[in-house]
Amino acid sequence: MNHCLRALAATLLLTGFALADNWPGWRGPHGDGRCDETSVPLTWSKTDNVRWKVKLPGPGNSSPIVWGERVFLTQALDTKGHRRAVLCLARKDGQLLWQKETEYKDDEPTHSTNPFCSATPVCDGQRVIASHGSAGLVCYDHGGKEEWRYDLGKLWHIWGSASSPIFYGDLCILWCGPGERQFLLAVDKKNGQKVWQHDESGGHLGGKEQSTWVGSWTTPIVLRIDGHDELVLAVPGKVKGFEPKTGKELWSCDGMSNLVYTTAVASAEGVVVAMSGYTGPALAVKAGGTGDVTKTHRLWHQTKGIPQRIGSAVIVGEHAYLLNENETAHCFEVNTGKQIWKERVPGTSWSSMVLVGDRIYVPTQRGDCYVLRAAPKFEQLAVNALEERVLASPAISQGEVFIRSYQHLWCIR
Repeated sequence: MNHCLRALAATLLLTGFALADNWPGWRGPHGDGRCDETSVPLTWSKTDNVRWKVKLPGPGNSSPIVWGERVFLTQALDTKGHRRAVLCLARKDGQLLWQKETEYKDDEPTHSTNPFCSATPVCDGQRVIASHGSAGLVCYDHGGKEEWRYDLGKLWHIWGSASSPIFYGDLCILWCGPGERQFLLAVDKKNGQKVWQHDESGGHLGGKEQSTWVGSWTTPIVLRIDGHDELVLAVPGKVKGFEPKTGKELWSCDGMSNLVYTTAVASAEGVVVAMSGYTGPALAVKAGGTGDVTKTHRLWHQTKGIPQRIGSAVIVGEHAYLLNENETAHCFEVNTGKQIWKERVPGTSWSSMVLVGDRIYVPTQRGDCYVLRAAPKFEQLAVNALEERVLASPAISQGEVFIRSYQHLWCIR
């Protein structure tokens, strides 16, 4: 199957009947940061090419999603996480159409850089589903009417949670972790009934010592491999493949550290690139195996001299691109891990890359959005300053760029 057909298949699987101009969930219509559009602004500032900006109730790391004329966003309404909400705004001017709140009375820990409601919601033409962590999974129709709730139980970790739900056919799938309880869950997106659950051992609630820093904050991806679908997820210590309809574990590959922040990415040929956090190792594994595939399917494994990784990469052909936390952008070969270039890009970034044609868009925490050429030779095309703190990843729809800062939601056109 060629690259274009794989892209089409991924779109149908992950978003049902999603149109190319929607941005329906974490990392867009394909779940990997790729945008199918081309007419997207190259440059902007806090005054130029701004269609609108609206004040937000507080800081947040979740990304906006877009369907038709509506923009959806998760938002903590207080610093203790007692009030967790889904916001729906009008695409044309940012006006708040509705706000639905979930109350959570218990105290819950999180990291100061990880505000509550860090999970990006997912939507289709009928519903929007958000994970509020210990406050549960909740589904609304596009008009704001609650359709169902699912109680996840306590998801308890000293640094909080952030994994986003995805759609697969009629299923809503969510990695529930980190913490002592960590599990992969699938519910029927129409009624919230549990379809399957895979419990993952080895969880930990975290502590002050590095030996207790354990957890995965990632979001699964779905691949089409040799005529069947596989859900791929990085957990502490391993990358795993599952049957998405049943939750059956198909394969696992050793080589990850105990911390995982990034979402894995995969090439058109089914090579999965997964990266640990906090200077941990990175690896590539060929999907489609059975059992422990560490010796048979792992293509490369790098363990030394690797910076912290928070934001997720993009793959273009034979190359992967990544912006590390330490102000360095990297291009490397997917199949070998060989570095092609490494260049300084000033400003710490936790955002995940978005690919538009041969352009890569990625913000830094100080609100500078870099536009880089996706090519084996480094080229910086633009840097666009909003002068506000940004940890979320951009969303792109109908030629517009939606960026969530700690102060505002911006619409760039």
